[in-house]
Amino acid sequence: MWHEFKAFLVSANVLALAIAVVIGAALAKVVAALVADFVMPIVAVAVPGGDWRTATWNVGPFKFLLGDFAGAVIDFLIIGFIVWRLSKLFIKTAPAVAVRTCPYCRVAIDEAASRCPHCTSDLTLIRAMT
Repeated sequence: MWHEFKAFLVSANVLALAIAVVIGAALAKVVAALVADFVMPIVAVAVPGGDWRTATWNVGPFKFLLGDFAGAVIDFLIIGFIVWRLSKLFIKTAPAVAVRTCPYCRVAIDEAASRCPHCTSDLTLIRAMT
């Protein structure tokens, strides 16, 4: 039973997911500290009055925390932007493969293909004609 469970953990990439969650939580703390310590002081200078995060809207017995919500939205946008820029630094996208359309079946194929993988038409004759 232990071997089956271990095989499940390995085959389902549960261990990799657990590691990613731990690293993600640590990165979230670093990014949150970056936003709170470096970015939000700049925002606080740009926004008049330092108590905007405590702004409320009272409607009868209800108290809506508008400043808290606005602060959470601003934090999310800043953190999202920073994480997006970090991901652009570390994750490289694969270059686009040049494609063309098979004249017989209209399926997108690699530019260098000599046969269509869908309809198996010989494409070298067409290339020689053009």
